[in-house]
Amino acid sequence: MTYPAAIEYLYGLQKHGIKLGLEPMTSLLHALGRPERALRILHIGGTNGKGSTAAMTAAILQASGMRVGLYTSPHLVEFRERIRVNGAMIPDDRLAGLVELVRTAIPPGLTPTFFEVTTAMALRYFVESQVDIVVLEVGLGGRFDATNVVEPIACAITTIALEHQEYLGRTEMAIAFEKAGIIKPAVPVVIGRMGPEAGTVMRHIAAERAAPLWRLGEEFTVEGDEPACFTYRGRTRVFERLRCALSGRHQLDNAACALALLEASGEVGARVDESAVRTGLQSVTWEGRLELIDEAPSVLLDGAHNPAAAVVLGRYLEGFLLRQPESRIILVWGMMRDKDHREFIAPLLPFISEVVLTQAALSRSATVQDLRLALGDWQKPVFDAPQPAEALRTAKQRASVQDLVCVTGSLMLVGDIKAAVRGCGLSLIRG
Repeated sequence: MTYPAAIEYLYGLQKHGIKLGLEPMTSLLHALGRPERALRILHIGGTNGKGSTAAMTAAILQASGMRVGLYTSPHLVEFRERIRVNGAMIPDDRLAGLVELVRTAIPPGLTPTFFEVTTAMALRYFVESQVDIVVLEVGLGGRFDATNVVEPIACAITTIALEHQEYLGRTEMAIAFEKAGIIKPAVPVVIGRMGPEAGTVMRHIAAERAAPLWRLGEEFTVEGDEPACFTYRGRTRVFERLRCALSGRHQLDNAACALALLEASGEVGARVDESAVRTGLQSVTWEGRLELIDEAPSVLLDGAHNPAAAVVLGRYLEGFLLRQPESRIILVWGMMRDKDHREFIAPLLPFISEVVLTQAALSRSATVQDLRLALGDWQKPVFDAPQPAEALRTAKQRASVQDLVCVTGSLMLVGDIKAAVRGCGLSLIRG
């Protein structure tokens, strides 16, 4: 099977939609020889921050000399971003070979989803690559997510906020219950910053399953104002004057969760010395999250796509204006149709001078007309540019050299912008 044919096959699996449940994934992995049983895994879930936490964890482990598999979703530009070993994307030919292997192994009558097949491919690839450790990011929810067939050595749940309510429930407590589904009996679990109700759910389930609990603000803490200089204090380890390469105050919490996860992981964490912690945090990259890709004017990409993430982005934009009060912020905004547009944009509007409305190259994208309605009676300039590349050009043309162009609302939109900037086409798989 060629790489283009493999990608086309994966794209075709999207017709099966999203099916929450573990039986199909278990059957598929059984047909592949249960690769997950040969791996040591750190499992990371949560509403926001799980990708950054996974990237930091993998970077620190790699800096310690381990061979590290990293599985994340979605990708921004190229499908191969999802499956990495020591930072290198899975090669084209190996991806094609794994698609063929998984396709022929599917038991009769089983119709696995895109994410189930992708997860199975990743686990098989990590076994073939003889990794020392896998950092595995949850796709959607937790309890019935395809990744939840694994038995990790430790897990983390970074944050809880309203998202995917049609699948996970209408309240933070309901969503917390679904996310807590990755907690396994006697397996340490790290809990990030979350509200009291979600925290209660986490504590109850951890106690029920005799899972040692590490809570941000209790068993471990983080001190500092910016990722450029902060201190982590855990149960057994303290690291002072750390520096993380990722931007935003919220990354302090993510870094603390990554460090607590390593501390909780026993023998694996014990192999990580202070030098690896410092090197990993200073070298970590995570595209599309407060990522600056241009200057004069500055262009910032942030894949925030729910109200809680918009609040975090709003704090960053507020800080930008405090540092550069003569500057303006021009927002390039696109979202999926099923998101809460009004709740998302509200925390950002106080800091924005103009908005350029656009939409990602995906059928689920909201139209510019949908987004314009969400702006209500906002009185500042609003422009329509349905094509993402056109929207970026419009924003940059309207910006002065000291201004900031911020692209947000969807990781798919961020991926479209990155593809346009690189001058390459989009991968077919965007789920």
